[in-house]
Amino acid sequence: MVKTAVIGATGMVGRVMVKLLEERNFPVSELILAASDKSVGKEIIFKGKPVKVISVKQAVESKPVFAIFSAGADVSKEWAPVFANNGTVVVDNSSAWRMDDNIPLVVPEINSHVIKKGDRIIANPNCSTIQMVMALAPLHKEYKIKRIVVATYQSVTGTGVRAVIQLENERKGIKGEMAYPHPIDLNCFPFGGKFLPSGYTTEEQKLVDETRKILGDKTIQVTATVVRIPVIGGHSEAVNVEFEKEYELDDVRKLISSFPGVVLYDNPDEHKYPMPILAHNRDEVFVGRLRRDHSREKCLNLWIVADNIRKGAATNAIQIAEYMLANNLY
Repeated sequence: MVKTAVIGATGMVGRVMVKLLEERNFPVSELILAASDKSVGKEIIFKGKPVKVISVKQAVESKPVFAIFSAGADVSKEWAPVFANNGTVVVDNSSAWRMDDNIPLVVPEINSHVIKKGDRIIANPNCSTIQMVMALAPLHKEYKIKRIVVATYQSVTGTGVRAVIQLENERKGIKGEMAYPHPIDLNCFPFGGKFLPSGYTTEEQKLVDETRKILGDKTIQVTATVVRIPVIGGHSEAVNVEFEKEYELDDVRKLISSFPGVVLYDNPDEHKYPMPILAHNRDEVFVGRLRRDHSREKCLNLWIVADNIRKGAATNAIQIAEYMLANNLY
């Protein structure tokens, strides 16, 4: 039983983290919930009992074994080292530490082996990256990926509560605070994050950099287009992969089906293919629309969907803590 903290507990991902700690029977001896000053004093129910939210400073002083962060990069940069220096293992869901060469970036089903005893900050990848590499990791091992072209269709939940409220307001005809510079209902727009001088966005660049780091191969070429759509259930991705080796479609199906945490859901004749409504509130990554790309040799098309709040954030973070606990790495 370990004392466990959730930092950013009142946010969309933080609340799901609390829910999952209970669902997955994580061995919590004492749950510490921390958030910004405006949320201090609020209560969140855990195992049928209210737990009061405290400040991040108070959470540090309570010396938890694990601190699972979902409070944004600025908070993580400021407080993750403070927790780490105090002996706490930080699993951070922000972008703050992902590309630091000294910090593991982990999807447990793929590269948990990179975590070493004594690591005090572990980075949780971006939601879009997690679901893509979950589907591609077994294929990379077998055929070696040369190039990935990905277009994402991302849920408004990836932006947070303000974006969900904007969508709901628009559907009700209510004018309210705008999380986006454009309407999102009955619309979609091709950006996520911030635009970079290259013309790509930060969300697109994450797919490039994080994929290479998680799969342990800097030679993989990745190009991405991120699109935000008026959906709540999860993120979808249209992915085209070019391999170094030739493949058979039946073998690809077997590899995907047998990979832990991935579900092959692919029967177009019966209109069975992954959709956000299917993935919502589930931890699996769903893969379908598998088909050979006839325009280019050794290329495959596939469609990948997952709940971005669960496996794309909260579930993956807790799985990291579970792995470290099970292997005495904390």
